[in-house]
Amino acid sequence: MDGKSVSSRLRELVKFLATVQGDLSNVTGPPSLLAPSSVVEAGQCWAERPAVFAAPALEPDVEKRTLLVLKWFLTSLRSQLYVAGAPGISIRKPLNAFLGELFLASWTDAEAKASTSIVAEQVSHHPPITAMHVADKGNGIRADGYARVEMTFNGSVNIRQVGHAVLHIDRYDEDYLVPLPDVKVRGFLSGCMYPEITGTYTIAASSGFVAEVRFSGEGLIRGKRNAFEARVFRKDDAAKRSIYEVSGIWSDGWTAKDARTGEVIEKYVVDAPENAPAPMSVDPVNTQDPWESRRAWGGVLSGMAAGDMRTVLAEKTRIEQAQRQMRACEAATGDVWRPLLFRNLAPEDHTVFHALSEGIPVQLNSDKTNGVWRIEGGGVDSVQRPFRGELTPLG
Repeated sequence: MDGKSVSSRLRELVKFLATVQGDLSNVTGPPSLLAPSSVVEAGQCWAERPAVFAAPALEPDVEKRTLLVLKWFLTSLRSQLYVAGAPGISIRKPLNAFLGELFLASWTDAEAKASTSIVAEQVSHHPPITAMHVADKGNGIRADGYARVEMTFNGSVNIRQVGHAVLHIDRYDEDYLVPLPDVKVRGFLSGCMYPEITGTYTIAASSGFVAEVRFSGEGLIRGKRNAFEARVFRKDDAAKRSIYEVSGIWSDGWTAKDARTGEVIEKYVVDAPENAPAPMSVDPVNTQDPWESRRAWGGVLSGMAAGDMRTVLAEKTRIEQAQRQMRACEAATGDVWRPLLFRNLAPEDHTVFHALSEGIPVQLNSDKTNGVWRIEGGGVDSVQRPFRGELTPLG
């Protein structure tokens, strides 16, 4: 991208942000700054490496299982946060998901004998909440998560994710409470925006082990973008003696060591060919249900691919206006929108969270997410197509 286009895009972004006060999460950005995907697709980062997702379920050593869950968490960060970008390539804002929007996909790693699937649904629009369920049924491991995203601007874009994920391993009847980190988007002056995580986050296991991750970044003492240090220890060890230690750059790679012997267990390089995500499988767009993301946003995505911002704006406006009309009709008739695949639990019913969060700095904040969201029954397999009969996102 030449200097003129960078400065032009930067002026457009700064002008846009200066007009907004408060939460940016439901605000539409300029078309040229949008990613060719919706927020509802964000959860694919948890599923796109089936071998990494299945690894904890195949590991007999309880200490190593926590280390492998930590690895799964770390490998998800780059594709989760570098939306439509990469180190050195500016990230973009994903499309705001509409109420009821769905994302269904799967990945297979034949060599590892692992296969993952994801079901994600936008269960609320005000506030915006996305719920997702990732599973490898063959290996008996699944993850349920949900997030409300809050965005503000004070020189950088501050993204707070309210929610969490719970990973469950059938073979060991074991649960892991997995955090959703807060993010700052920096790089406005250079015209190349990038994400950065700071602070400390904890993965807690029902087995009694904990993985603690400390993120740092540019401007701090160490001054390395996307740097982190992590360790695994027993929760009941008053001295918190490290069993495993992991350090590096989450967007590039890291080294895992046995803290007791100093032995290097793994050197992980994000861009190494053997660590690439598996190919994603989704139904052809023309056979998808009208509520599936890529079919619903088809006109917008085609406009983006062609570089036709007029089409992008027109198609995007068409969906947004139809959604506003649907909400107005519901308000007039007293109808209440019901999510298709997920249900919200009362906070007191979420016993796993309360058991695992004891003694660690994490809060449920269910009042901000309309409860705790979990997939219901058989999920997408229990629902007939078309999912909502004759009703489509356009009415």
